[in-house]
Amino acid sequence: MIPASLVPVQPPRDCTLCPRLAEVRATVATEYPGWWNAPVPPFGDDQAWLAIVGLAPGKHGAHRTGRPFTGDGAGPLLYGTLARFGLADGVFAAKVDDGLVLNGAVILNAVQCLPPENKPTPDEIRTCRRFLEQELAALPRLSVVIALGQIAHQSVVKALGGRLPKARFAHLAEHRMPGGPVVLDSYHCSRYNQNTGRLTPEMFEAVVARAVALRN
Repeated sequence: MIPASLVPVQPPRDCTLCPRLAEVRATVATEYPGWWNAPVPPFGDDQAWLAIVGLAPGKHGAHRTGRPFTGDGAGPLLYGTLARFGLADGVFAAKVDDGLVLNGAVILNAVQCLPPENKPTPDEIRTCRRFLEQELAALPRLSVVIALGQIAHQSVVKALGGRLPKARFAHLAEHRMPGGPVVLDSYHCSRYNQNTGRLTPEMFEAVVARAVALRN
């Protein structure tokens, strides 16, 4: 379910701001008409103190199901770790109707539509940032943002009014933004990063543990 406070700031299902991404959606919809095939909205608590920002929907994950990190290899690590810290209730079953609920956390994306090869262009990232800015601004209790990967990091820092030369991406790096929230960096929890050992469950657990510590 989309957090109620974030519904007004979402792009329409037929958003055409990024022509290339709109074309990708149309092409995939022809092949898989039963998929979500639209910008993927946030998922979580509209009173969240923690926002987790990913790169963009995966073709067989969120673009298929309509819920962030649901249906691909990243979801079990992300949602399992949130559950261990009391930020998720229910059992993650990689389905939008599995009953999973987030408590104090919300999941967003830097780019809300599926990009070819998971590589949005700089113009597409910049165009979609207007939605990220509004989503972050609509969270009244926001105090920590976990940025998954360098593109998400750059977009979050810019959305919160920070300066990239002073806020360089590095796993577990922390950056205090002008309005108060802390941006906490993590390698993306993609299946590729897990398989190569770039991000282990212990490494990601350390990121969420640090986010909890920063809130306190």
